[in-house]
Amino acid sequence: MDEIVQQEERSISEEELERYGLIQKKLETGSKDLETLIRDKMLKDEKVRVANIYGNNAIVQKDFFEGLDVSRKYFDISDHSCNITSSTAIISKLNEISALDYDIVALVRGGGDRQSMETFNDLSLSELFIKMKPVTVTAIGHTVDETLLDKLADKRFHLPHDYGAGLHTIAEKLSHERSNSRALLIDEVKKDVTKQFSEQVETLEKQLKKKNEEFTEAQKIYKEQVENHNKTFTDQLKIRNEEFQKLQLSSGKQLEDLQKNFQEQQKQRQAEMESYKKEIAVLHEKNVQSAINESTASLKINLETLKKENVRLNQEVQSSKTDHTKIIIAFLVALVIGFILAKFI
Repeated sequence: MDEIVQQEERSISEEELERYGLIQKKLETGSKDLETLIRDKMLKDEKVRVANIYGNNAIVQKDFFEGLDVSRKYFDISDHSCNITSSTAIISKLNEISALDYDIVALVRGGGDRQSMETFNDLSLSELFIKMKPVTVTAIGHTVDETLLDKLADKRFHLPHDYGAGLHTIAEKLSHERSNSRALLIDEVKKDVTKQFSEQVETLEKQLKKKNEEFTEAQKIYKEQVENHNKTFTDQLKIRNEEFQKLQLSSGKQLEDLQKNFQEQQKQRQAEMESYKKEIAVLHEKNVQSAINESTASLKINLETLKKENVRLNQEVQSSKTDHTKIIIAFLVALVIGFILAKFI
């Protein structure tokens, strides 16, 4: 939050410096005198070429011409329109008008809320405005606040009617002066020029003094905010360092406890592994002995079976021998009986 505030303070300070620079530049170059311009044109019997920039759908042209009254014959007036609440649109229109060789360029508006007046504080628009070759005029209908364009304009009027009436007053004055001697005319011109220049210089000096005071106050506030922020940041940094040190100590102790527990667990696991190895060796020995016993018992059973089978085979062999003897004896008896019968028959 403090950084955002500081950025806003810096932004405001930079904008104020740019505005101050534009006002200083205007003071150095000086203002073009509206009355002198009109006088020169009237002495040459030339019409003053005027470009009035209005807002889209504006209705204040009537007020301007009512103020101008019968002096309209001394002016060649062209109306131009744009979105007068947009600095971009006004800049585009001014660039367009710059190439048309006007004597006066005026921004004319009937009034509006304060927020819409911010357009006439735009730095890009203001910089272009003071570079215009024609005499620049503002009549933007706001009598309370003075915008940056009002300060930079060669001539400022409050209302469109005042603007027209101002031109009428100058034209009427010069028209009467033309009937006087040339010497009186020149003397009057000098007085008017000197007076206007003195008034403008005095006004600009007051504005410059006010801006310097505002700038000094802004610097003071900014310095206090920076000091407060640095103090707050230092205190916070100190607290964070203390917390970090505590965290380091706590973490070191926890790490030491973890290493100790890990070593104990390693020893316990090693002991368990040794116990498991012994148990496995015993089980292996028992399994081998059991397998040997089972194999021995199986062999004994097979041996007993073979013995029984051997006895049975011996008995069968003995039985087979007795049967063969009987058959042979029977055969011999039959042979003898047959032989005897054969003899007697």
